[in-house]
Amino acid sequence: MIRVMVVDDQALVRRGFALVLDNEPDIEVVAEAGTGVEAIEAARKHQPDIILMDIRMPEMDGLEATARILQTEERAEASDTPCRVIILTTFDPDEYVFRALQAGASGFVLKDIPPEALVEAVRTVADGGAMLAPGITQRLISQFAQKLGTGRNLGERLERLTSREREVLEAIAAGKSNAEIAEALFIGPATVKTHVSSVLSKLGLRDRAQAVVFAYECGLTTAGGRDVGF
Repeated sequence: MIRVMVVDDQALVRRGFALVLDNEPDIEVVAEAGTGVEAIEAARKHQPDIILMDIRMPEMDGLEATARILQTEERAEASDTPCRVIILTTFDPDEYVFRALQAGASGFVLKDIPPEALVEAVRTVADGGAMLAPGITQRLISQFAQKLGTGRNLGERLERLTSREREVLEAIAAGKSNAEIAEALFIGPATVKTHVSSVLSKLGLRDRAQAVVFAYECGLTTAGGRDVGF
């Protein structure tokens, strides 16, 4: 069962998302919150697997709340299902996208997402994947990676990877699924999972979303013309 918390300052929006998700047999909405401050307390109390987090809220915005929740969240070391955050917003992707990923978010979707797509996003992120709305392009991510990622010693971290692990990281940044990576590199799905886990561990990353950002920050992947969504 995937335990979900919905955070939004509009009660009707919260209830709408909660009703959609609670209708699924493998998803349970365990808490709701209307501000970033409430979200931090509710996350500590209920320990959800997935948090749907609005950006613009009173008292504390969703980006700050996400960073604080994930910085203090200790379950990642003691659980196979660490808390993950999917950012919700009503406006088109902009600088908030990259800042949300930097804060530790595992996904970014628009609030007008179809119900079935929202459910799929929750399941994908709960399974360790990343979810970026189709409007979030590689060029946009690259632009903000260059702007915000300077002054970091990323080269040394990249050197920790083997050549095969670099190929896997590039494939992740290109939005390929494990099955697509296996096909492209002529290796088995189980081997891909092993490589992905090794990449995340060696680079000190939480999940595939942070791997995408890292790949652009360190220059391993450059801007392209298509959207990222996986």
